[in-house]
Amino acid sequence: MRATAFVWRWRRNALRRRSDVLEAWVGVAAVVLMLLVGPAVGWVTGSLANEALRRAVHEQQLHRHLVSATTVRSVSGGSDGTDHQSTAGREDYRRVLARWQDPAGRLRTGLVAVRQPARPGERFPLWTDDRGQVTGRPMDDATATVHTVLAGLGSAAAAAGLLEGARRLVVWRLAHRRYAQWERSWERAADTWGRADAGS
Repeated sequence: MRATAFVWRWRRNALRRRSDVLEAWVGVAAVVLMLLVGPAVGWVTGSLANEALRRAVHEQQLHRHLVSATTVRSVSGGSDGTDHQSTAGREDYRRVLARWQDPAGRLRTGLVAVRQPARPGERFPLWTDDRGQVTGRPMDDATATVHTVLAGLGSAAAAAGLLEGARRLVVWRLAHRRYAQWERSWERAADTWGRADAGS
């Protein structure tokens, strides 16, 4: 149905208005811009995101260290304030008081979230930063690639959405103007309706 209406706007006929042709051209321009601008925006955004993420991967892999921590004891109930960050957002994890050695050789002790129950004296791997603070696993190249692709696709879709929104706004303005013209035409016709000299 829409395709038929689109083709009708291009055909020459007595019912075709100037606004119909303009609306058709707006649709063509929107499609062309979506095909050109959308991928370009996605490519630029993806390239910038890739560059930033590669730097982040390099920094994290340089400044995050995998150490071996030893469980001191299990911790149940509320936190004693030793380490809030290591347990935040990890409801499925168990907390243990652990001891590990930082890159400078100093012993550290703090609350750590572990997935598997750990008995006192049991060792487990732990990621720390340069100061020996508990941190997350460094980002790898595969994760950076996924984030890059998502950023590119998201920005391309957003650009296409903005263009479609602009097209709809222009079409709405054209339809509003068309309805106003119709209303004025009906008012003029009503003034001359039934008059012998009006030819109606």
